[in-house]
Amino acid sequence: MAQQAAYAGTGRRKNSVARVRLVPGNGKITVNKEDVTEYIPYPNLVKDLKQPLALTETEGQYDVIVNVNGGGFSGQAGAIRHGIARALLEVDPDFRGSLKKAGLLTRDPRMKERKKPGLKKARKASQFSKR
Repeated sequence: MAQQAAYAGTGRRKNSVARVRLVPGNGKITVNKEDVTEYIPYPNLVKDLKQPLALTETEGQYDVIVNVNGGGFSGQAGAIRHGIARALLEVDPDFRGSLKKAGLLTRDPRMKERKKPGLKKARKASQFSKR
């Protein structure tokens, strides 16, 4: 059996890590062995994670197989998008200009701030009272 070429990319966002594989196929996206529309219930997030494929006009050319963990739906969708963009760079380095211009190769550094001692959350303190 002939081995198909697979292109890999790792994407991260918030606390989510996505390991993405692009395999030549017909455009099926599988996330954690489920269809993407079943796994992520929000159509706007599904549209968002397909952005690198639409930008490079490679929609329908590759099956996307994703293994993602950590975080919520939004963080996972962002991690998948980052992973797909990185994997597309392996497919064709010429995609770099358009992906970089759209900001898809930059890892989003925004994370949840850590909780501080004496406070309820990172910055939320109990209400001040003089007496």
